[in-house]
Amino acid sequence: MEYSRNFYEILSNEKIFQKIVSSKDKVGYFDLPYQNISDIDKRCSEINQKHIVVVGIGGSSLGTKAIYNFLRDTKKFDKTLTFLDTIDPLNIDREFESIDLNEAHYIVISKSGNTIEPISIFQYLSSIINFTNANCTVISEKNSPLHQFSVNKNLSFFELSSKVGGRFSVFSAVGLLPLRAIDVDISELLRGCKEVHESFFNKDFYYDHIINKARFLVENKSRFSINIIFSYSSIFQCFNKWFVQLWAESLGKKNINNTKQGLTPISLLGPEDQHSFLQLIMDGPRDKTITFFKVDNLGIDTAIPENEDFDIFSLNFINNRKFNDLINLQADATVQAILNQKDIPCDVISIPEVNEYNIATLMYRYQLLVSCIGAFLQIDPYNQPGVEEGKLILKKMLKNVK
Repeated sequence: MEYSRNFYEILSNEKIFQKIVSSKDKVGYFDLPYQNISDIDKRCSEINQKHIVVVGIGGSSLGTKAIYNFLRDTKKFDKTLTFLDTIDPLNIDREFESIDLNEAHYIVISKSGNTIEPISIFQYLSSIINFTNANCTVISEKNSPLHQFSVNKNLSFFELSSKVGGRFSVFSAVGLLPLRAIDVDISELLRGCKEVHESFFNKDFYYDHIINKARFLVENKSRFSINIIFSYSSIFQCFNKWFVQLWAESLGKKNINNTKQGLTPISLLGPEDQHSFLQLIMDGPRDKTITFFKVDNLGIDTAIPENEDFDIFSLNFINNRKFNDLINLQADATVQAILNQKDIPCDVISIPEVNEYNIATLMYRYQLLVSCIGAFLQIDPYNQPGVEEGKLILKKMLKNVK
């Protein structure tokens, strides 16, 4: 008797865990929490400019931007961090107007060293700026065209390991160098990563949360194919974009049986999207899961003062309320409304306060979650073959169209 099949079984948690453990030598982001950051500290001590400009796209900028956006209103950095992450000429001109280009330090990032968007911006900048080691640092894979350019121009170079995918690179030099240059405490970022890493691989607190959530999402992917994060604060705006890339580019793949897999990410910000997308969640199809993000203490005590002129609105219960408390109560009310439906899967992640450690634990947690979902789906979450065809078509068009 012969037997063949074209389906895959959902493996046990233990088998998935062992797959993750066995992949540690091949997947570079697992090592990042334990890296030596002395070279990064040394380089950043040499950077005197007040404006730090990151030239990169996708995984080369989204994670860094997520951390910067999360911290900047609380930390009040003396230096600015600007991202040239699009070839939209309107955006380029707008960003150029906000800084003195000759008083900036440029960090040029491309994993392949040959990505059209950052290289085209870099090439344009080189026509108006004399790049030297004093104002430019390069991050790429070793022996890439961008690496070779840095050698030719005697620019400082930091290697991005070929084992670290772009969307998993935020805790490499890709993120740590520009963040350290504006005085983010990158040792605290790495401490947050270590906390999650060690907890997961020691099968402690984070292991249970991550592995069980991954299993639920995979077991119910046909019913709940859309995964929403509903973040209650503008400090999550760039984190939301980072999440969308991490989720979509990692999980939209063909599995070992060539069957198309994927989960669809949607990012929402509260309370704004209570007045738009929430209606679809409440009364629309039951095809969505929701994860809510809150911050217990945003570090701002601004409150709503009493004012007799406003008694006409019959909203006296908001008097003397801090906006921090108000936004969290709005989140709680939305969560309770979802729970009352009894058929919408949701969970809530509350962050105690705004600091490097907490954003790092959140982001590293999500990287591990994606790794586990990929293992359950039996896909490679670290490549992105689906985006290559468009790149090849673009290059062909550029060569042929004058």
